[in-house]
Amino acid sequence: MKDIAHNLLQSWPMPALPRPIAIIGAGGIVSDAHLPAYAKAGFRVSMIFDVDQDRAQALASRHGIPQVARSLDEIARAADTMFDVAVPPAAMLDTLDALPNGSTVLLQKPMGRDFGQARAIRDLCRRKGLIASVNLQLRYSPMMLAVADAVRRGLLGQIVELEVRLACRTPWELWPFMSSLDAVEVPMHSIHYIDWIRSLLGTPTGVQSLSVPHPDHPTLNDARTTTILHFDQPIRCALSLNHTYKWGPTHQDASILVEGTRGAARIGLGLLLDYPHGKPETLDIITEGENWTSVPLKGRWFPDAFANAMANLQRFGAGEDRELGTSVESSFDTMAVVEACRRASHGGGTAIPKE
Repeated sequence: MKDIAHNLLQSWPMPALPRPIAIIGAGGIVSDAHLPAYAKAGFRVSMIFDVDQDRAQALASRHGIPQVARSLDEIARAADTMFDVAVPPAAMLDTLDALPNGSTVLLQKPMGRDFGQARAIRDLCRRKGLIASVNLQLRYSPMMLAVADAVRRGLLGQIVELEVRLACRTPWELWPFMSSLDAVEVPMHSIHYIDWIRSLLGTPTGVQSLSVPHPDHPTLNDARTTTILHFDQPIRCALSLNHTYKWGPTHQDASILVEGTRGAARIGLGLLLDYPHGKPETLDIITEGENWTSVPLKGRWFPDAFANAMANLQRFGAGEDRELGTSVESSFDTMAVVEACRRASHGGGTAIPKE
């Protein structure tokens, strides 16, 4: 088992001829994840633009980006490049519309503010012929690539249980734009688990979901979620996500348990225990006839998953990969599940019978 654990797939192959990247947006996620990931993987960032020119210039100076564009039109004219569009959801549609037809683009998640905008983004990408992927990068993290490889090898058998549990503090204050969103937790956080679960189990047939606010975040419409995903298989899939636990490291949790008929995997989401700095991530696997084994992880969700997502997009655009894992078409299906969660939460649940 130790030999298998050491040889599980944990990274995406790099493109043979990486293309330079032009980044639109200079927010925290670009600083904390995109740029460190691209530097580590050897991708070259040729240009950056943000409506806040000072912020863009500061990032360019810190990371050695040779050019700061003065406008969206200027960066859209960048030759022989691909685009990393890391803007708030409300700005995504107009930003994509400004890019040349046929561009290769990585979109920051989610696909717009709501399901209607997601449909508009999908349709615009079709109309402009964009080779577009959404940065739902959890499935590309070393730990999740390893889990997917273990499933492919039959180590877990048929999956029958999948549970995600959080009891940690997410610093929602890092993203002020979230105060303007009608829904926060599912489209901005749960979406990662939903997309990863879809990559593992397929698209669910239905959902039960409830998102609620918290007094510590009075400007947010919600900050915590409980979701159950239904499948046409004997699978229990539940997400219990408390982002407002504030009682220190004792009893905090950020973990996923996947159980199958032949084995199980437990994933420790260390990044979330001290975001954005994070604790170590962990993966333990067991299969029939063997003991629990710790898988040595060769990287982290941040930044390695971002490099792997970019590698898949670049390889797909070059014809080296046959499948684009988080394509706009696939990500639209993820957004459909997000929308179902919103509707379920607003529905108020099944009424209690009076007698």
